[in-house]
Amino acid sequence: MAALPSEAAHAITDYIVGYYSALRPHEYNGGLPPNESENRYWKNSNSVASFC
Repeated sequence: MAALPSEAAHAITDYIVGYYSALRPHEYNGGLPPNESENRYWKNSNSVASFC
């Protein structure tokens, strides 16, 4: 439990950034977490150019 308001704010920010925004499933993404949705997007998108 946070002893100071600043500690509580830090804990809330960590939760939002670390789990809520990045890892929890989102209905908009078909039930995928944002990180997984973005990974699939880049994997399935066609590249414009290849320099390999």
